[in-house]
Amino acid sequence: MGISKRNRRAAPVAAALGMAAALTVLAAPAGATATRVGVEPALSFGSATNYGTGCTYPVDAYVDDPSTPVGFYDNGIRFGIATPSGSLAIANWTPATPGAHRLQIIQQTPARGGDVVPYIDLTVGTGFSTGSGCNVFGGG
Repeated sequence: MGISKRNRRAAPVAAALGMAAALTVLAAPAGATATRVGVEPALSFGSATNYGTGCTYPVDAYVDDPSTPVGFYDNGIRFGIATPSGSLAIANWTPATPGAHRLQIIQQTPARGGDVVPYIDLTVGTGFSTGSGCNVFGGG
């Protein structure tokens, strides 16, 4: 039994559609994206800033991929890496120097030009640990 004319015409169209779908999937960007970053000052207090040197703060990274590790950066230097639990990854940050700090999170390494790299800019003062918190001086 031969192939009908209708089936012979449909085969090339189906093959072309299948190839187009495959190319679309290959061209799509990776799904791992960091969406937001936050830092909790916990029990730190200061007149100009709540972040002090030598004190430790949790940095929250919100992401859309629950399995790809997240890199945490302070002024471009990685200080932590964590695998998310759901849409949240957490790393502890202990600033070593007073002054301006930009904290960034990246869920893909290395970042491509179009990747979203959320950040937060903070000022750090001189911290003195109180055991349960941190007194912060300067930073203004």
